[in-house]
Amino acid sequence: MEEGSHFSFENLQVYQKSLDFVDLVYEITKEFPKAELYNLTSQFKRAAVSIALNLAEGAGDSNAQFSRFLQISLDSVKECVVCSTIAKRQRYIAEEKDLKLRTKLAELSKMISSLKKYLKGNPNTK
Repeated sequence: MEEGSHFSFENLQVYQKSLDFVDLVYEITKEFPKAELYNLTSQFKRAAVSIALNLAEGAGDSNAQFSRFLQISLDSVKECVVCSTIAKRQRYIAEEKDLKLRTKLAELSKMISSLKKYLKGNPNTK
């Protein structure tokens, strides 16, 4: 629920970490070739943003609904892994940047999975 100009999902640590990841992707994709602007750059940004958007959209719904949105966030995490791999293979990013992205994605994946597990154990709470 909304409290003034603050929404409850903004208190979720996983949501804050997802925004940090979006910032990282936006920073890294600035270095991608212009030819990728409407391809890999756009896809990577959309997948990263999707993680945060689905966390926000599902929060406040029933646990079953929230769990569904968490799964979409997890799917977007996987999409970002592929984008990072492609960027590395095309030599748009160095191994270190790929590792940094993958480390953040692994952390997000664990956090989202843990939240899903918690919701599964508490199916009737909101």
